[in-house]
Amino acid sequence: MISQDVDFTTALQHAIDTKTKPVGALGRMETLAARIARVQRTLKPSAETCQLTIFAADHGMATAGVSSFPQDVTRQMVANFLSGGAAANVFARSLGADIRIVDSGVAGEPVAHPNLVSRRIAAGTANALEGPAMTEAQMGAAIATGRALGAEKTHDVACFGEMGIGNTSASSLVAAKVLGLPVEEITGRGTGLDDAGLARKRALLSAAAARTDARLTARVALMEYGGFEIAMMAGAMMGAARAGTIVIVDGFIASVAALCARALMPGTADSFIYAHRSAEAGHARVLEALEAEPLLDLGMRLGEGTGALLAWPLVKSAAAMLREMASFESARVSGPA
Repeated sequence: MISQDVDFTTALQHAIDTKTKPVGALGRMETLAARIARVQRTLKPSAETCQLTIFAADHGMATAGVSSFPQDVTRQMVANFLSGGAAANVFARSLGADIRIVDSGVAGEPVAHPNLVSRRIAAGTANALEGPAMTEAQMGAAIATGRALGAEKTHDVACFGEMGIGNTSASSLVAAKVLGLPVEEITGRGTGLDDAGLARKRALLSAAAARTDARLTARVALMEYGGFEIAMMAGAMMGAARAGTIVIVDGFIASVAALCARALMPGTADSFIYAHRSAEAGHARVLEALEAEPLLDLGMRLGEGTGALLAWPLVKSAAAMLREMASFESARVSGPA
């Protein structure tokens, strides 16, 4: 196996370097093409088809005022996704990507819609400001459900997004515990809190963080502070990576899911491509821990997988470059002396 890996790596670099261009002239697109080729184990990779999966769930802590939006917005946005009116829908349509919406645990009665994928764990998590957000069984079910969805391999590329009022708070707590950092360093404005709202949010999250040890495993951090959509997304990333699907990781919340996926299944991150640098405060710290260099920096902080979708054309182009671009030999072009 080691010999095969060395042979493939050598052949891959040769294929990139002998395209009709100076060596390294396409910069990070060459690095991106190589990553895609390694995921698919082929010198003719494809990233022609893409699906965005949006996981939606509610958080018990939302009622404490950690967001500028009421909890009802989660359910309302699920309806907006299903009717095609959200930013994620617009971007997906413009790019020709497919989209599916998963109810991971929206508060209230189950949402009834023929195009909704129902994988409800419960009607929202418990209040993580006061106690564990979910039971160990719920956390395990969310990860396993996500893995099954991610493993379906219906597309070359998988993008994952989320919707859930309070989920930037949950992600901040999970990231802080996995990285062993004070939660104040990772907590940002989320849905657009003003200064007073941000101060309140930081105070609430600091009190919640004090419930547990300064550093937790990813599994325990998800159980204590996570959301069903975050745990399910982490599972989906693991399932997609195991199936050999390219995973484009969106912004802050998706990167926290990726952080957990990497910890829960070492090697998973080999399939991850990081879409963009979010304007959310804690994203830089998470990206640093992941040793990730995002493709884009657009000042975005919406979530929904919007940044992942916008990165897909770069991924698609990088794969096409390696698959279709002529070599000096095939094009009968003189190479460098």
